[in-house]
Amino acid sequence: MTHIRPRSPNIQSYRPQLTSVLSIANRITGVVLSLGGVGLVVWLVAAALGPEPFSVVQGFFASWPGQIVLFGFTFAFFLHLCGGIRHLVWDTVHGFELASIYASGWAVVAASIVLTAATWIASIFMGA
Repeated sequence: MTHIRPRSPNIQSYRPQLTSVLSIANRITGVVLSLGGVGLVVWLVAAALGPEPFSVVQGFFASWPGQIVLFGFTFAFFLHLCGGIRHLVWDTVHGFELASIYASGWAVVAASIVLTAATWIASIFMGA
């Protein structure tokens, strides 16, 4: 009689932890930033094609849906950046104690939120 063993890791046995959520989020933000790079190229090509195509693309980014997309890209950028800095620290073989891992994880989340908010507040004051 063959026993059916659960596949590892069995997602039903584990609950999400900060470390796993941040790992998954880092991969997702990498994909999101790649799509943002495509959006940047579209914006630059529209600018090179002339005022009419540029105004169409610029109009989208100035709209509410466009602003939400830009806000999401901004948060994705900072989450990916801060997560990357965390990994650079780990590459120096520091911060592997459990308390340090959770402290740095929450620091990544907090820093991403603060940096995103600061960027958008600065853009509002600069009249962008």
